Amino acid sequence: MDVIRIEGGHRVEGTVTVEGAKNSALKLMAATILAPGINTLTNVPNIADVHVMGKVLTRLGARIEVIDEHTLRIDTSTVDSWVTPYELVAQMRASTAVLGPLLARFGKATVAMPGGCNIGARKIDMHILGLQALGVEFDLDHGDINATAPQGLHGTTVALDFASVGATENLVMASVHANGLTVIENAAREPEIVDLANMLNEMGAKVRGAGSPIIEIEGVSELRPVTHRVVGDRIEAGTFVATAGLVGYPIEVLGFDPAHLGLVLRKYEQMGITIERKERGVLAWREKPIASVDIQTLPFPGFPTDMQAQTMCLLALGTKSCVVTENVFENRFMFASEIQRMGADIRIEGHHAIVHGVGGFSGAQVKSPDLRGGAALVMAGLVADGVTTVSDIYHIDRGYERFVEKLQSLGAHVQRVTLPSK
Repeated sequence: MDVIRIEGGHRVEGTVTVEGAKNSALKLMAATILAPGINTLTNVPNIADVHVMGKVLTRLGARIEVIDEHTLRIDTSTVDSWVTPYELVAQMRASTAVLGPLLARFGKATVAMPGGCNIGARKIDMHILGLQALGVEFDLDHGDINATAPQGLHGTTVALDFASVGATENLVMASVHANGLTVIENAAREPEIVDLANMLNEMGAKVRGAGSPIIEIEGVSELRPVTHRVVGDRIEAGTFVATAGLVGYPIEVLGFDPAHLGLVLRKYEQMGITIERKERGVLAWREKPIASVDIQTLPFPGFPTDMQAQTMCLLALGTKSCVVTENVFENRFMFASEIQRMGADIRIEGHHAIVHGVGGFSGAQVKSPDLRGGAALVMAGLVADGVTTVSDIYHIDRGYERFVEKLQSLGAHVQRVTLPSK
């Protein structure tokens, strides 16, 4: 079993460059199904979830060539299956991203119900309702989603109950070959949606309005392969900005657009963190105590749920008390019980966490509850007294490339250790 061991109290500062966005790369890989031929993706993060998506595409018949650590050449001309294997898609919720492309290309798809972090129910119903409006018929059988479009896909207007990222992406990808105009109302506005739309338009699709609540897709008959660079990972960037706020010393975070962290950076400034924005990154540091600030997670441009745990870690050392409200995933406070083992004072009431600031953390043995919570526990270890050991770090591997090595480059006393099996 691998664990991350952190010795707290050491100076952490310097420059770090983030990778391409996990939440974009996975959907762009799925979108290559739409353009038979050789598509090239650059700035792809070398993480576990990307490896899983690569295996999914390979099982569908694609040929993937790893050009270098961050460049994939994906030949989808050989894709001849529309059935995705359960043992792979059960590992991550992004697996449902192949549903729209397979329907657009083959008019049918079989996809297992999604897995991934245990942070809440997988709301697949919005995907299904939206695709039904396009002419898709569904049969849910023993954990599989069997989808067919017997009369083909036709453009229509779909209003989402919630600005779901996954449902928006699936509807956009399914609609690129639909007959006529599709309008998605209350669409998700995340930067990763814009990245997907940009690549689809480079392929020859006609997608308008990405990044706004209304997206229009005019169906086209075919798409062509492209070369596309994955947008920088705003959540990885936010994690290192939060680290700068926690340790206090300056950390320059490069490789992303600061506008993609708009509300996060403003909240951090309210907490007493100095943020110097650059064209492709920020410089962050803190000179005064952490001010306690209320936050609530909401779809973009609101405060991202993927930054909630890292921010709660900061607020746990705040000067007063505050409330963190989770509006996206109902189980995302599992992190709180782990950081309490390190001395945090947090009380959970429904989807609210009441955080009372404490003077410091103490090193402890903790378990990574999910991807972002795991990273936040490593952060906490950087400023804790003594040694912190974080287990179940496979969660962290799903979304952070060379996380330990990047922290080491900043001066952190952190190492990945393989423990002998009992």
